Amino acid sequence: MLDLHRLMLLREIKFRGSMSAAARNLSYSHSAVSQQMSLLEKEVGVVLLERVGRGVRLTDAAEQLVRHTESVLAILEEAESDLTAGLGEIRGSITIATFGTVARAVIPEALARLRQMYPQLRVDFEQYEPEEGLARLAGRRLDLLIADHYPDSPMSVGAALDTQLIYRDPVAAYLPAGATAESVSDLALLPWVTEPRGTGSFAWVQQTCRSVGFEPDVRYQSADVLFHLRLVEAGLAAAFLPGLVVQESVGGLQPSPLFPSTYARGIHAISREGSQNRPAITACKAAIRDVMTTVCGPERLPSQDM
Repeated sequence: MLDLHRLMLLREIKFRGSMSAAARNLSYSHSAVSQQMSLLEKEVGVVLLERVGRGVRLTDAAEQLVRHTESVLAILEEAESDLTAGLGEIRGSITIATFGTVARAVIPEALARLRQMYPQLRVDFEQYEPEEGLARLAGRRLDLLIADHYPDSPMSVGAALDTQLIYRDPVAAYLPAGATAESVSDLALLPWVTEPRGTGSFAWVQQTCRSVGFEPDVRYQSADVLFHLRLVEAGLAAAFLPGLVVQESVGGLQPSPLFPSTYARGIHAISREGSQNRPAITACKAAIRDVMTTVCGPERLPSQDM
């Protein structure tokens, strides 16, 4: 019988692109991972890794092994979910992660609710942007990731992960404090702040501005959306701000009427296939969704879906 531990190491190499990166992520030495791969190749009787530059590439046989490993892990995750569901009490430990906006506006209250409702459940939290969070989730370093997704931007999480839309966060355009814009041509004259080029958010902002007839003058870029809010409040830039960020405003911001009010970003709960119905994961998803509804209010949600 094949060694599951070695199969999981092979899977980690696929995700990380090299044995060195896999070893670092798992706190192993490079030689230890290399030795385990040599043993796995002897077990299966075929070459599994091909050197490409400074990294390695999985052979077709190795890719097939990883697919089977994913299926085995999903079955084990489902078995664990079934067992814990039969206990009649939500307990144990779980590690969740999300990005800055949700971390600030939602997670503290969600953790407080979970501690009160399920005193036997330990919830650890880590903050990551979606790309790093997905890698850690796939590598079994996390149990639940909360990530956002803007309309018409690609969201690829892999076949071994389960994605559930738990909230639609309204997004609207806000002008710099003290500024006015009576036409689309006025919007083109304003400085804008966005997330960095190459992100789904930046592509969405650019596409949305073009759809109403102008090219945004992007002068500031930052992954910190709270920074966007502060620039708007300081009268320095216009920005598209999600509802979870606007509620952190120190003043009453009003969205620009020159844009439709039906924009939204999806907030997704992502877990490994087979674990999505684990009671602890279900409880965390429910708590986070309920706090989001409390913060923004369901009546503010746009009617159109992602």
